[in-house]
Amino acid sequence: MNYSKIKTALTIAGSDSSGGAGIQADIKTMFANGVYGMSAITALTAQNTMGVTAISEVTPEFLGQQIDAVFTDIFPDAVKIGMTANEKLIEVIAERLSFYKAKNIVVDPVMIATSGARLISENAVTALKERLLPSATVVTPNIPEAEVLSEMKIADKSDMEKAAKLIADNYGCAVLLKGGHSINDANDLLYENGEVTWFEGVRIDNPNTHGTGCTLSSAIASGLAKGYDLKHSVRLAKEYISGALSAMLDIGNGSGPMHHGFDICSKYCAT
Repeated sequence: MNYSKIKTALTIAGSDSSGGAGIQADIKTMFANGVYGMSAITALTAQNTMGVTAISEVTPEFLGQQIDAVFTDIFPDAVKIGMTANEKLIEVIAERLSFYKAKNIVVDPVMIATSGARLISENAVTALKERLLPSATVVTPNIPEAEVLSEMKIADKSDMEKAAKLIADNYGCAVLLKGGHSINDANDLLYENGEVTWFEGVRIDNPNTHGTGCTLSSAIASGLAKGYDLKHSVRLAKEYISGALSAMLDIGNGSGPMHHGFDICSKYCAT
């Protein structure tokens, strides 16, 4: 690899003190996918594999300063947006990304943690819809998040297609609607420019799924940063997720993280 030509990606998201989700998962994923990762932190969380116990949001001013610091020095080839806990932070993100004419924006609409903890206010949901989604290349909701964004109940494959079309038509972005949640197994639906593409996946019997949404969206952003089209970026991201889950990392007392570095091997990894 010519490291002087390495592509770059920025994650704008919350910090996970246990390292399995949020910016920690994002940067690990970007590194594993051959992209130089950078971050602008929206919130600090006290969390582990068993749940979130506290959230401390940064100020909108400081978030804007972080974004400025990145864009004015190392302009990212892609941007992944994760946890944005309130509407003021969303307004700053939208304004700054518009100002810099950011490209390849992947929005992971983080609303509820794997543990079930609520991570976003109702006002923030409205701001997300009005300010971030129209600028996104793709949004990557799971079933519960897609139900909020589409304002419809999703019970089967047909509902997934209807919801994805609704979201895409309303906000002008592509939609990767993730299966799971007992619907359509591990198959995901990409709705892009009026075209439906299904990505089949094999459900891996691993209870440790902390940070899967963060990881998938960051892997997609990495593919886009490297110049791949959206379909290919999604395909590679799903392959990466499958490998990270299949490695069967088992740490923590709750829903643990995946092994983001399953495919990285060097003499420095030796134990």
